[in-house]
Amino acid sequence: MAEKKLHPSVEKFKLFVKEHPELVKDVRSGKHTWQELYEDWYLLGEEDTRWNSEQENEKQEDTNDDKKMDFMATLLGSLKKMDANQMQVYVQNISQALAAIQGVIGNFQGGVTDGKSSGASNNPPPNPFGFRKD
Repeated sequence: MAEKKLHPSVEKFKLFVKEHPELVKDVRSGKHTWQELYEDWYLLGEEDTRWNSEQENEKQEDTNDDKKMDFMATLLGSLKKMDANQMQVYVQNISQALAAIQGVIGNFQGGVTDGKSSGASNNPPPNPFGFRKD
């Protein structure tokens, strides 16, 4: 049997694939087909950023994982240094501030701020703004 000679561009593509083994992984995982990769290679060329971006993406994923671990280590270190009594004071101050804000909003809405309902009358409270139309 005589061997079939491949087109020179196909031979170049084969060499290109040998230089970029991540393309084989992409085809095997189903992300791309050989036809798609060949067409992109033929149209874009070997110097296109697409071919470098896949290698850079893997490196970026590794650095992102390292950043996440650094953040978690920093957060855990901060939690260890935290004073529980001081945090309790902060939480109480925030709670008081929220209660004051709820009271102001309740006054503008005409509602009851302390949570007790006035069962004596169902009349709406008078308008706090005494503007009258002429």
